[in-house]
Order: sequence, then structure tokens, then C-alpha cells
Amino acid sequence: MASRTPAKPETAACEAPALRYEDALAELEQLVQTMESGQLPLDRLLESYKRGADLLSLCRSRLQAVEEQVKVLEDGQLKPWAA
Repeated sequence: MASRTPAKPETAACEAPALRYEDALAELEQLVQTMESGQLPLDRLLESYKRGADLLSLCRSRLQAVEEQVKVLEDGQLKPWAA
């Protein structure tokens, strides 16, 4: 029996944990700019959309995690930010 090597994941979600929030946000902003230019072929546009959705999900989950940590530090209440 031949051993099968696991297939390489095709989604960005598998790579995402190694990506910092700031890097994900910068890549997302670049993707949006490229997509809005109207110069991408349809298949690249779809790939970019999928990658953008993965990056957006990553950014949202990271922000949620930080918000939860702040709530813990503030005794369960998220206080307004005074800059």
C-alpha cells in the first residue's frame, strides 16, 4: 500500500494563526485596493475575495479575543476608551 501524504490546505485560514493582526489588516487593505481597481481577471478576483474573507475573519477574532482580555482586566466590564 502506498502511503499518502496529506494534501496541502488551500485556504488561508490554515496559515492565519501565524499571521499577526497588523499584517493581516495590511494585506486585507491591499487586497481591497487591488480588487477595487477593476484590473483583476475574474478567477483572481474570486481568489482575492476568499483570501479577504479569511483575513477579515482572522482580524475580527483577534479583536474579539483582545476585547475579552480587556474585560477580564476591567472586572468584566468594557470601559470606554479615553484617548
